Amino acid sequence: MTELRSRKTDSSEGDKEEDETPKELELETTRADGSASVGGERERQQKEGEGKGDDALQERGQSNRPSESSVKRSKCSFASGLLQRLARLFFGCLAAVACGVLYAIYMSLYHDRKFWFSMRQELEREITFQGGSGFYYYYYKHLLTAPSFERGLYELMVDNRTLSGQTINAVERFSLYPEVITSFVYRLTGGQDFVEPIYFYIGAVFGLQAIYVTALFVCSWVMSGTWVAGMLTVSWYVINRPDTTKVDYAIPLRDNWALPYFSCQVAALTGFLSNNISSATEMCCYLTLSATTFIFLLVWEYSHYVLFVQGLCLFLLDSFDLVPVRKMADIHKAYLGALFLAYLFQFQNPALLSSPLLSLLIGSVLARYFQQKMKMGPLLARVMKLFLHFYLVFTTGITFNYLVKKLMPVSESDFILKFLEVKFGLNTTTDFITNILLCQESFQTPGQDFFLRLTQASVLPFYLLVLTVCLLSTLQTIYRRLSGQPLKPNLRLEDGRIGEQPEVSYHVFHTLLFGGLALLFDGMKFIWTPYVCMFTAFGVCSPELWMTVLKWLKLKSIHPVVLSLILSTAVPTIIGFSLWREYCPRVLAELSDVQEFYDPDTVELISWINSQAPGAAVFAGSPQLLGTVKLCSGSAVTSLPLYSDINLLRRSEDSYQVYSMRSAEDIYKILTSQRANYVIIEESISNELSLNKGCRIKDLLDIANGHVVYDKGEMYSFSKHGRFCHEIKMNYSPYTNYFTRVFWNRSYHVYKVNSVISFQY
Repeated sequence: MTELRSRKTDSSEGDKEEDETPKELELETTRADGSASVGGERERQQKEGEGKGDDALQERGQSNRPSESSVKRSKCSFASGLLQRLARLFFGCLAAVACGVLYAIYMSLYHDRKFWFSMRQELEREITFQGGSGFYYYYYKHLLTAPSFERGLYELMVDNRTLSGQTINAVERFSLYPEVITSFVYRLTGGQDFVEPIYFYIGAVFGLQAIYVTALFVCSWVMSGTWVAGMLTVSWYVINRPDTTKVDYAIPLRDNWALPYFSCQVAALTGFLSNNISSATEMCCYLTLSATTFIFLLVWEYSHYVLFVQGLCLFLLDSFDLVPVRKMADIHKAYLGALFLAYLFQFQNPALLSSPLLSLLIGSVLARYFQQKMKMGPLLARVMKLFLHFYLVFTTGITFNYLVKKLMPVSESDFILKFLEVKFGLNTTTDFITNILLCQESFQTPGQDFFLRLTQASVLPFYLLVLTVCLLSTLQTIYRRLSGQPLKPNLRLEDGRIGEQPEVSYHVFHTLLFGGLALLFDGMKFIWTPYVCMFTAFGVCSPELWMTVLKWLKLKSIHPVVLSLILSTAVPTIIGFSLWREYCPRVLAELSDVQEFYDPDTVELISWINSQAPGAAVFAGSPQLLGTVKLCSGSAVTSLPLYSDINLLRRSEDSYQVYSMRSAEDIYKILTSQRANYVIIEESISNELSLNKGCRIKDLLDIANGHVVYDKGEMYSFSKHGRFCHEIKMNYSPYTNYFTRVFWNRSYHVYKVNSVISFQY
């Protein structure tokens, strides 16, 4: 019987449950019966054991057949599931890359058709860089024409040929790392053998735009789980191109180089915050996050302000306990490491030490150290601790920022505060720089046409729907967390809690904060609108969002899971079809529409400068025009169109005085103090007509100089001197004593600043 039991142990579990009890009873009965002889009992047991052992083997074979088939079925299902995931991943990546490449090709063709770029001479091509952005390209040319890359880089770091009377580090002051890296790659790859330098430059920018679009695609795909959302994101991005990018008319601008890296950073942050990723994927996202944060800080002077807003979003996530503490600590390390490296690579830039981003990080770290039990206790206690946490963070951050500014004075800090006071109506000023910045389109509130375009493209209505659902679900999650309820580690579709996904909560705060800034400053729409397209596409393609809505409605007529899957497929399909039908012909028509951009007066001016003006001449004029002069001639100038540098803005104010009501002697003293040899007067500024009278250059100068008289609510300009830009054209003394006209056409008048004053009456 012992042999029988050992054989039965090897049988299947089902047989064991059915047969083990009878065999045990039989064994006990046999042992209790002592009438049988020992020898006969052993023989009988051996025979029975052999017979029953054969039966057991047969039963084992029969029982193993269904288990083997179930294993085969599980292996087949796993293999098919893996193949489906790999197929979805392959086609999704293929679609993302295809969207990026096609967008870059489209922008290249559109740029060529808009400016007839390939048909123009080199000078005319350079003039097409609008918005005062062309002077960046000059440094790229300089690095290529230098005897060696090292020599060219040294000349930029010790530059005395850009601003008159100053020796500057142009790489630091103008954030020229894009030009440095692009020129280095061009030299290293031998690009001069197969492509012109200007095509390599704009190709690099358009390539970054492809990365920009691809990152938005991936971000929407990661959040929704379907690459259809990425396709819809790209479609809305292209349709709303006037509000998503400035690359089609001002290629060298810093934000065209920087925002693609920010898009990659946001996509990496989205993946890092997600709960359902592997450790390897999380590490990849973290490394991408760290690298792109550093590059973003390196190439754009305003990047730390953008990251400060992003830091506020993450601070709210951490305060409401919506993201694990470990991940927030890792993000803080990435931020601090990127700031430290950027500080070193930007030649110890003090603006980074006094940035609000660093102050926020310091405040958050210290407050967390002193409030280690902030996320414990009942609801009321946690709310009180939360308010105390906010107070500690912002108080510590403001104190740190104040101490840094006292130890390392930063010139633009007080100016930014003054600008914001005037912007929000808390103060008034006659300062020319503050008023001219307020008159810039980027710093004004967006017009109604911006929201009308978003509505016509169907973005805004669906955006408001998605934002409302995600915001309400996030608020529910915040209430549950403050009440002490844990987050579900693995959310299911039928749970209907889209706000419990950390990446969704982050993007809710992201779009709210950047959207609030976009309502105040029109220039912020180029940061906000792309993520509006991405966030909206994610929402309409996400079954979790529709499931959250259906769970709130408590729909019982049809299964909510089925209906949410249907809606997440049908709604984007209908939107995509309507966009294809209405906007695809328009987008293609832009490529066939022949446009004309020709500025013969500027071409004539630059040609005269290159042929007639001395190589060491210094030119004064408006910053936008001087950027073009610097690009096309390489001559030194008195100012450049860089609004982040307060010193350059002060020099621009002095150059603008040629349009004020001041004497010839005053203008002469100003120009000679800047070591200007020539001054360029533009007809477009002299005879400027604007519906907004208070934003004309002449009006702003009159206000700053005190040449304004108010009578019955009307503003009039009055001075004992005529307006210089008008009077000098009369060619009479004393203007001819100080200045001599050497060139003029319909748009420009160039006057030489006399080195020897000739008093002729």
